[in-house]
Amino acid sequence: MGITVQNITGNTAMVIWPKMASCTDTFYSVMYQSNWKSNLSRYSRKNFQKEERVPTSRSSFVVENLTPLTTYIVCVTCQSANPSSDQCRVFNTLEQDLASKSNTKKDLALGIWLTSTVLLLIIAAILLYGCLHLYCRRRREHLQGQDETSEQDHGKAWTKSTVYTSEELGRQSQRMQDTEEKHPGGIQLATIIENPSACKEPVMPTSKSRERVPTTGQ
Repeated sequence: MGITVQNITGNTAMVIWPKMASCTDTFYSVMYQSNWKSNLSRYSRKNFQKEERVPTSRSSFVVENLTPLTTYIVCVTCQSANPSSDQCRVFNTLEQDLASKSNTKKDLALGIWLTSTVLLLIIAAILLYGCLHLYCRRRREHLQGQDETSEQDHGKAWTKSTVYTSEELGRQSQRMQDTEEKHPGGIQLATIIENPSACKEPVMPTSKSRERVPTTGQ
């Protein structure tokens, strides 16, 4: 059949085959297997790990994701039939080139950077949540403390006002008592004024007073 393998690298290889006029199917089957040993394996489709279907309009296919420094066998058949020896080729992949190594390192570094960034964002979000929660709790405790202080101040002010009123009443009562002790006549006068009927009653002379009154003309 004249299958050839070209452009072999550490990870890829191009398989080329001539078009088959006798192939009436709509695709070619490209089968390949690593670590091939012809004395232990037969040309059977079930012995191949991977199979790709390529339209009959094409006559080449790039096999990818190969392992460097590995022996492969690739076969191309029509109508998904079991391949024969003339439809297969054995090839060896090369050592991984510097570009591929550089790309691998870049991909690894990018993956590590993305993972680290995600972890840092998660940690920052957790810390921010904790700080906000702590701030809100302290703010609530501060407001509650202010309310309790206001209530205590109000109670103290009311107590002081009550004490002041009691003291003022005591002082007024003391002043009244002092005034009564210093001016007792004023209190009696006030009592007489409050009872004016006591002044209107006539004083009747007693018998002894009538005897003592001298008679005129004797």
